[in-house]
Amino acid sequence: MELKLNPNIDVQAYAEAYQRDPLVRIPDIFEPDTAEAIHEILSKTMNWRLVFPSTDMGDGQVESLTQAQIDDLGADGIREKIQGVMQRAQRNIGFLYSSYPMIRAYVEQWDAGHPIHRLTEFLNSPEFLEFGGQVIGVPGITKADVQATLYARGHFLTRHVDKGMDNERRAALTFGFTKGWQTDWGGLLMFLDENQDVSQAFVPRFNVLSIFDGRKIHAVSPVSPFAGAGRFQVTGWLRDDPPAGA
Repeated sequence: MELKLNPNIDVQAYAEAYQRDPLVRIPDIFEPDTAEAIHEILSKTMNWRLVFPSTDMGDGQVESLTQAQIDDLGADGIREKIQGVMQRAQRNIGFLYSSYPMIRAYVEQWDAGHPIHRLTEFLNSPEFLEFGGQVIGVPGITKADVQATLYARGHFLTRHVDKGMDNERRAALTFGFTKGWQTDWGGLLMFLDENQDVSQAFVPRFNVLSIFDGRKIHAVSPVSPFAGAGRFQVTGWLRDDPPAGA
């Protein structure tokens, strides 16, 4: 897998668009073969963890369950946890999806030799960080804080703004690696106005990068019970805090 951005992207045009409205969607972000390879990694090789706000460990804590932990809980145990997640979601507190924390996994050397680590390295390379900084008009981007995500049936992310956007986080980003998605399947990236009306919504796409100001209220609508596939993304933030150890 040769990781490089599509050389035909007009960076200046997207930078100008972002200055007018801090939300841009860049199609064909990778070369076709690269995008296909990333899709294969996400759809076939990941050791996913189910993540959701904890109902046992206090506010702000996140549970992250491996498949082995889910199996140990059994059907009744996981059902009880999910019921708690749904009750909190009624109050606009919550999320439920599968995740692979790419930065933590890389630093702690999970899954040695897994190809996802090459993508982590590329997204934190000078090439990509400079590209991201050019688009959002912020020099000195130091890292891409990213995770891989899979939204399956019933998964969601309630409306929110991203914490840290007035500090180190300069923009949110999401790479789409979802094929053949239908609007009725849900899983739309939605932006809300001050009246909580949906001002924009985007169907999951393949090989598309979205970059936006995380202070925009946004959400991911629930994936429908009849969705015919998984929603695969790599999401996170462009940051300019000093690198670790600096």
